[in-house]
Amino acid sequence: MVAPVPTPPVPTPRRSTTRVLPAAPLAALVTMLVFTAVLWVIELVDQVTNLKLDWAGGIAPREVSGLDGVLWSPLLHDGWGHLIANTLPFLIFGFLAMAGGIKQFIAVTATIWLLGGLGVWLTAPSGGFTVGASGVIFGWLAFLLARGFFARSAKQILLAIVLFAFWGGMLFGVLPGQANISWQAHLFGALAGLFAAWVVARADRRRAPGLGAA
Repeated sequence: MVAPVPTPPVPTPRRSTTRVLPAAPLAALVTMLVFTAVLWVIELVDQVTNLKLDWAGGIAPREVSGLDGVLWSPLLHDGWGHLIANTLPFLIFGFLAMAGGIKQFIAVTATIWLLGGLGVWLTAPSGGFTVGASGVIFGWLAFLLARGFFARSAKQILLAIVLFAFWGGMLFGVLPGQANISWQAHLFGALAGLFAAWVVARADRRRAPGLGAA
């Protein structure tokens, strides 16, 4: 009896750790457009209800009753001007942050969302509340700027240079001094983005220790 020749296992395609654009760009773009549309619908409801959503969902610093604002505040904005200013960077940075796949995007966004919001809750001045997606935007930007250096990827570093040339001035927003601007959200969102970039690069190196940069 002749034994059958064993079929070698088909290798599972490995997720690129140096990709700069999403593998499915159209799906990523549609996802971000829907996400952005949700922000606009929420702001419309907020305006119609006389800002009730802002008051209910903003981060109230160091108040237990305001801790749920960590979850809801990035979905809310202080008027149409605030939302309009955030829309383009929200779309672009969110789209680019999907390069590592939807699971990584969700993990990175959740890290920025929660750690950035907790930083605001702990350090923002008492007596007010904070709303807006700026913390998430700063987190995505910091993630995109740092991940290439952690991963030693020339392509991602080049993208970081381009992003810094266009939006690097935003980083001054982490400094205090601008009236009615939550520099705490910007600062802690950016720090959370840096942390997420480090965690992602470390996890990728553990998963594929022999992987070279590209």
